[in-house]
Amino acid sequence: MLAAGLGTRLRPLTEGRPKPLIPVGNKPLITYAFDQLIQVGIEDFVVNTHHAPEAFGAVFPEGRYRGHEIRLRHEPVLLDTAGGVRNVGGLFGDRPFLIHNGDILTDLPIEEAIEQHLAGDDLATLVLRSDGPALRVRFDPKRGKVIDIHGSLGREDAPRFLYTGIAVLSPDFLRWIPVSGAVSLIPVFLEVIRRSGRIGGIVLDRGRWFDLGTREAYLSVHRELDCNPGEWAPLCWVDPTAQVAPDAVLEGATAIGARCRVGSGALLRDSVLWEGAEVAPRSSLERCIVRDFRLAKGKLTDADV
Repeated sequence: MLAAGLGTRLRPLTEGRPKPLIPVGNKPLITYAFDQLIQVGIEDFVVNTHHAPEAFGAVFPEGRYRGHEIRLRHEPVLLDTAGGVRNVGGLFGDRPFLIHNGDILTDLPIEEAIEQHLAGDDLATLVLRSDGPALRVRFDPKRGKVIDIHGSLGREDAPRFLYTGIAVLSPDFLRWIPVSGAVSLIPVFLEVIRRSGRIGGIVLDRGRWFDLGTREAYLSVHRELDCNPGEWAPLCWVDPTAQVAPDAVLEGATAIGARCRVGSGALLRDSVLWEGAEVAPRSSLERCIVRDFRLAKGKLTDADV
């Protein structure tokens, strides 16, 4: 699980915690990925950390999730995506492994990517989608091969796809990563394409995929889960430890976290309260995010508190 990013696009929400630990429906974002990966047969997890690493220890104090081990590998200096993979490569032995961005929410049928990779001889199998905000991967569906990324190889003879941040890798892929320094996965993928052509892909357009990189995307995914929770149901929209006044009104995709307090006569619409947050009596919040241990009062619209 690639979780060492700085979360700059989502600041100030990520000032005190890594983006993979932001609550979505009162559940840490990264645990949605854990749940799905456990379902498809992943045995244990390795999470690289950098920003606010102590937050992972607080969320997973026993180093386990649903009985599966979580090993944290801290990067005092950011190693980027390929460097992060190299840094934990010795833990996998001769087994294929899956990499997954920690800041996405998805219910794609990932098992299909795993099956395809295990049946072939590619060094990597990238999970792709036909639509999305960044169609930068050139993929030949007939051959099942990725032939270019970012136009770096000048290949314009194949359709473009979105790379979802999920891939299945063979242990031999690690040999292609430079032995030191920070390095992204993209130039490593490109080098494998140039020299061996052994970067495969699979297009998974069934299911949903969300990049929670912005505040708008964060609120939008709550609306999506409210309207169509799918396999993520049931969701806990109001934590049992929260204190919500009987005459407070909660509308739309509103999530109330642990130990929150919502005062009498307050109105919350499409808003998210993180653990320990408080809303003063008779306040009105619409499309607001109230971080932990903050007090929101008055009339607020489209705001972070």
